[in-house]
Amino acid sequence: MSNPEPLPAPASNLRQRLNELLHSDPLTRSGLELARSLDLPDCYIASGAIYQSIWNALTGKPSGYGLKDIDLIYFDGSDLSWEGEDRVIKRAGSVFEAAALGVPVETRNQARVHLWYEQRFGSPYSPLSCAAESLKRYASTTHAVAVRLEADNSLTIEAPFGLEDIFNLTLRPNPMLDNKGTYDEKAARCVDLWPQVTVVPWT
Repeated sequence: MSNPEPLPAPASNLRQRLNELLHSDPLTRSGLELARSLDLPDCYIASGAIYQSIWNALTGKPSGYGLKDIDLIYFDGSDLSWEGEDRVIKRAGSVFEAAALGVPVETRNQARVHLWYEQRFGSPYSPLSCAAESLKRYASTTHAVAVRLEADNSLTIEAPFGLEDIFNLTLRPNPMLDNKGTYDEKAARCVDLWPQVTVVPWT
């Protein structure tokens, strides 16, 4: 009689594990604290700074390994001007630069992405209703995770596709938008940095 397949870890366990690993990662923890200090509306650190920090912990890499920048997303529907977003970009950049984390911060107001996305990438992009909604349109479901450090030091975790792929070191495409080029580029970089990663091809 064959042994049964192991059951997947409950989602609550993966969230707790994510919480523990991010709190213990010095760079990510500092980034979350800096993001909180900016007091921006509906603000999270998203994508690479989260899933790559977990991959570093799982593969024995040092904090910050492979991290090009820290993606900071927020949602301010009260000001859709480029000038308003630019002021936030510069303020966040100054705060993160002063902290000398060693990686830059990439700040974007998700309330105005629809105003420039099609011109830049060639695909339509309907307006969002909140910052977390943008995660559903990332090139990979694995990228689609965002975290906010609350006033009581708890973490609010947004992961519309779950956390299983992150902890299984799997990169999976998200066909919501025509992002194959972006996905393939990021997949090649991920495998180069973390050879343990399994890439699911874009179909």
